[in-house]
Amino acid sequence: MFKHRSKDGSRNLCGKKVYMLRKKLPAKASQRQLAEMMQLKGIDMDKTAIKRIENGERYVTDIELKVLCEIFSVHADYFLEEFPLQ
Repeated sequence: MFKHRSKDGSRNLCGKKVYMLRKKLPAKASQRQLAEMMQLKGIDMDKTAIKRIENGERYVTDIELKVLCEIFSVHADYFLEEFPLQ
C-alpha cells in the first residue's frame, strides 16, 4: 500500500516551515497576504489553501514549492527536510 504522507501524517513536508517563515515576514504577513504574493507570481491560491498547506492537509506541487522558495528566499532543500519527530 502506498503512503502519500510524511512520518507525522501530514500531506506535505513544508507546511510547518511555511507557517514559521510567514510569521517572520515583515508585519507578520497573514495567510491572505501570502496567498496574494503567490497570486502575483502566477499561482492561483487563496488563504484557505495556505491554511491547509500550513496544517499539512494539502499537497504542495513542485510549481508552488518553487514560488514559495522565491518568496521566502530559501532553497527547496529547506522545505523538503522533515522536522524530527517529537
